[in-house]
Amino acid sequence: MKRYKKAFLLILISAMIAGSIYPNALAWDRWKKDDPITDQWNTIDLMVARPLGVVAAIAGLGIFSVSLPFTITVDIFSRIEDKPSNAVKDSAKMFMLNPLKFSFTREFPDENM
Repeated sequence: MKRYKKAFLLILISAMIAGSIYPNALAWDRWKKDDPITDQWNTIDLMVARPLGVVAAIAGLGIFSVSLPFTITVDIFSRIEDKPSNAVKDSAKMFMLNPLKFSFTREFPDENM
């Protein structure tokens, strides 16, 4: 009798665990498909965040132009000291390339937004 009791408890516990996992997965799948909040975030991403990335790249172009004499000077002095630093390349990447990548190379329904 004890052997059947242990087997029954093992099957019961297994069924309870399996039954508690499946509804959560089903609920997550339905939430991801037809969630109006996710659609609103996608709209905000498309209509606000991506154009702001382009505006940031244009502003970054101005900042890069103003800082260009200083970064060229840093590059020249670093090459004289045999410790080359790519200050111009790094500042161009930071001020212009990163905002453009944010705007144009991300997947559209961005899961991280």
